[in-house]
Order: sequence, then structure tokens, then C-alpha cells
Amino acid sequence: MPETILDRFVQKTPITLMVRGVMERILSHEQMDIIFEKNAQSQYTRELLFSNLADMMSLVICGIHPSVNAAYKANATKLNVSRTAVYNKLSGMEVGVSAALLRETSAEMATLMELIGGVPNPILSGYRVRIIDGNCLAPTDHRLKVLRPYAAAALPGKSLVVLDPDLRLAINVFPCLDGYSQERALFDQVLEQVKSGELWIADRNMCTKGFLFGLEQAGANFLIREHKTLPQTALTPLSEVGKVETGTVFEQAISVTGLEESLKNVRRVVLQLHKPTRNGESEIAILTSLPSSVKNAIEVAELYRKRWNIETMFQVLEKNFAGEIPGLGYPQAALFCFCLALVAYNTLAVIRRTLGSIHGVGKIDASLSEFYLITEIQGNYQGMIIAIDPVYWRSVGSLSPPQFALWLTDLAQLVNLK
Repeated sequence: MPETILDRFVQKTPITLMVRGVMERILSHEQMDIIFEKNAQSQYTRELLFSNLADMMSLVICGIHPSVNAAYKANATKLNVSRTAVYNKLSGMEVGVSAALLRETSAEMATLMELIGGVPNPILSGYRVRIIDGNCLAPTDHRLKVLRPYAAAALPGKSLVVLDPDLRLAINVFPCLDGYSQERALFDQVLEQVKSGELWIADRNMCTKGFLFGLEQAGANFLIREHKTLPQTALTPLSEVGKVETGTVFEQAISVTGLEESLKNVRRVVLQLHKPTRNGESEIAILTSLPSSVKNAIEVAELYRKRWNIETMFQVLEKNFAGEIPGLGYPQAALFCFCLALVAYNTLAVIRRTLGSIHGVGKIDASLSEFYLITEIQGNYQGMIIAIDPVYWRSVGSLSPPQFALWLTDLAQLVNLK
């Protein structure tokens, strides 16, 4: 049989087909519009569907189109609305819709990963680990008239992001329209989502009485770097328990004191560093409610280093995705794009997990670069969309979950990692 155009893409760039297939399934128009209808409070659909907007903006986030305007021009016929209508829809996007977009698509991706397999050993057996950190969007330019009188660029918003380090998926986001607000103002929203049996790892900005008590009341454990302002009482003296490569580890029992009650059975693990940090700190103190039978003090210090997984995720977003667009000064638009960038990051996580199931997780972690992965996708995506009939993608999107997982793994076997 003669070789078809589809066969050429399958052989030459299976990665690009995998990405498009995941987008077709996870970001299907039907699912996107359901998410919008379920979560929108005041915004409604008039002419421009949420699914069409999400589809268009995802191509900007992934670098397929260089700007919102370029994406609009390429999709103007399909959208059938004015450029002004697109920007109005973006500027009015409710943060609840943006957060739901990540939350619901990540749940489907997690299910897909379970079908694919290739899951490495969990970070902490018996616990669902959650790493949380804040992200402040970069200042925007002065295109908006209200910003032009001011010399300083405006911050369009911030958020708290939750990462599942076992799946390497961003599973939740708590956006805030006020870029100058404290992250702690979002803690109540986070605590509403906490579930029993979870372990929350965080930096010292999350170390407050309210957050620690809230985690305890929800039946979750914590492993959080100590903030100097946290009120506490030492129950045992600080005792040396061993050494690690970077320093000496000490441990003591403390209680965190509140207005009417105290949080007991808290372990304070202190790592006295051989070499100070770049901020001049000579020790790192970590508070945890994990019992010593689960992790000893040295293991607690090592486990805290997993917090850097979320920093790595933010670096991947910054270097490879246009999640922060300088021209989008409206907080709703900026936060929507950031949430779409998190969805794009999750798409890559699915691709990496699929490749790991075929070529080995260790090999993929050690040698597969997000930069070259995304460069290949950007170079082939538009040509693939033009060349391959949309009917093919609809058939891929309609596969059952096990069939779709098999479709991905079949393509992964064709990927030349070199």
C-alpha cells in the first residue's frame, strides 16, 4: 500500500501526534463547555464558546502562534466573532472557571496515567503527597489605558498551585486577582480541598497556625519549613540524630500554641548546614506531624527536598510556555492563560509518563529535555493540523480510555529518543 500523509507523521514525529491526541481528548469542545457552564457565575456564552477560546489560547501558550492577535487571525473564520469579542471574553474570564479547567482536566489525566502504567515508586508509601507553592505573575506592559499614568508595571495576579509529585501533575490552583495580596489570604480555600491521608509539603510562607491547625483537623499531615514567627513551645531539647551530605541533623518535640488549644506531637527537625545558603542561612528547620515510625529525622530532611519538584515545574513553565503574556494586563485574562499553561505542562507529563512506560522511567527522567520536546512539537504542529483530516482526530478523541492509552503507547514505541 502507498504511504499516506498520516503514516509519514506517525513515523517522523509521533510525539506531535501524541500531544494533539491528548489535547483532543482532554480539551474536547464538549468537555470545555461543560466546565464553563458548571463553574461560571456571571459570565455567559453569547457568540464565542469557551471551548473555542480555550482551543485558540492553548496554541498561544504552546508557542504554535506567537501572540493572541496572530492566533485570532488564524482562527477568525472558525470563531466568527470580532477581535474585540475575543479580548472581552478573556478580560471577563472568571477565576473559578480557570481553576476548574485545571482541576477537572488533571483528574482525567491522572486516570489516563493509571491506565498507561509506568508509575515509579511513590514518594511516601501510604500517603498522597501534595506540594504547594505560590506563583506571582510577571508585571504586564502598559497597553491598558488605566496603567499608562504609572511608571511601575502592574502585577496582574497571583496563585497557589498544588502539585502531585508522584504523578507530576499540577492538580489544583487557587487564583487571586490581587497581585499584591498575601498568599495567606488563600489558605481557607486550600483547606476546603484538603483530604484525610494526605501529606502537604510547603515552604515557610505556608507555616502559620491557621494552616497547620487546618491540616490537622482535616486528618492530613504536614512537612513544612518553619517560619520564625510561629508560636511554639519546646517539649524536649534539640538532640543530634545524625549527619547527611549537607550538614548535621537535630530533632526535638514541640507544640504549636494557639489561642485556646495547642498542636502537640509536632517534630522539629533542624539541619545545620556545612555551607550557608545563598541567603546566608546556616540552618533549615522543618516542622512535621509525621510519626517517627514513618520517617526518621534524616529521612524528613531528605523528604523536604522534594519540594523543589514544584520549583522545577515553574521553571519549565517559564522557559517553555507563554503562560505569562505581557499584553494581557487584565487579571482574569492573565490568570486564565496561566491555568492553561499548567494544563499544557500536564499534557507533557502524560507524554513523559507514556514514554517512561515503554522506554523506562529512569531513562526518560535522565535524558528527555522539555526544550527539545516542545521545539519538535512547535515545528510540526501546524503542518500536521493542515495535512491530517479532522475526522481522524475526532475518531481518536472518541476512543474508550483503555483504547486511547493503547493508542498513546503504540506511538511511544516509535519515538526515537536520540
